[in-house]
Amino acid sequence: MKNIKKTKTKNKKSKVVDILPESIRPKNIDQFMGQKKIKGKLEIFIKAAKKRKESLDHLLLYGPPGLGKTTLAHLIASELGVNIRVTSGPAIERSGDLASILTNLKDGDILFIDEVHRLNKVVEEALYPAMEDYCLDIILGKGPSARTVRLELPKFSIVAATTRIGLLSSPLRDRFGAIYRLNFYNPKDLAQILKRSAKILKIPIEEDSCQQLAKRSRGTPRIANRLLKRIRDFAQIKGEGKINEGLLDNALKVLEIDSLGLAKEDRDFLKALCLDYAGGPVGLETLSATIAEDIGTVEEVIEPFLIQKGFLKRTKQGRMASRKSFKHLNIPIPKGKQSTLF
Repeated sequence: MKNIKKTKTKNKKSKVVDILPESIRPKNIDQFMGQKKIKGKLEIFIKAAKKRKESLDHLLLYGPPGLGKTTLAHLIASELGVNIRVTSGPAIERSGDLASILTNLKDGDILFIDEVHRLNKVVEEALYPAMEDYCLDIILGKGPSARTVRLELPKFSIVAATTRIGLLSSPLRDRFGAIYRLNFYNPKDLAQILKRSAKILKIPIEEDSCQQLAKRSRGTPRIANRLLKRIRDFAQIKGEGKINEGLLDNALKVLEIDSLGLAKEDRDFLKALCLDYAGGPVGLETLSATIAEDIGTVEEVIEPFLIQKGFLKRTKQGRMASRKSFKHLNIPIPKGKQSTLF
């Protein structure tokens, strides 16, 4: 057997280079674009709590995904100068998990619960005294020897977020001191967000291209930033490292995003409704089966934007397309349907 020589290598000092891009999340509330009314209320809310040297009252943020609920929670903690602990409704499976989280908080800290509507019922009921009296009741033992121990908790604040406020029980909803709904953004605010993100990502973008991308982002900052990152890839590989009108149009064609921000699945949904069912009305289950898409995806992802833009209407009889849908898809309106379409 041949001898295997062991070789020693000298340790060389290596410089660690941070190759990760800077986070595009705002660092303070002044950098947060849009939602002006909510931002104004929050600033008063925060300043009052700081002036009284009290913990913030519990806050509930709701609205469609991607509008900045999580970002706002972090900004509130930053403005108050306190720590934030992040969790989600499905992650807290037992009351013991909740006790572990709450007892590790300090006075003034914020507990952010995402998707709060998915909290376990037992956990939700254990949360009531924690929110109102800052205490937690724990049952020790079983049967006749069981006893209740009350744990005192620090004066913390809960900032909760949900996309489906209708699924929250009234007792939980009523325990929040402030409830704010985040709305879709207008193109002007989205353009400001895109300019800031492009600067952080170090990708030049022309003004007209920025405005066009804002209009195609479905009123959602998350979608705007996601599209910007993908178009940056096109600019670096197919272009000259800059986003202009020509490159933007070509990139969005490849990504199958049309002039109004409709994606392929949106157009497939409308085509099925207009071509196969003459504009409706037709049931949700039938439409979902036609386009081979999950009912939950259709109801929560596809339909909200189409309804907001006036392409779709929900009725007791089923889903109905608008005249705008036929016009956008270049599909002639069937005879006898002119008077029934909205």
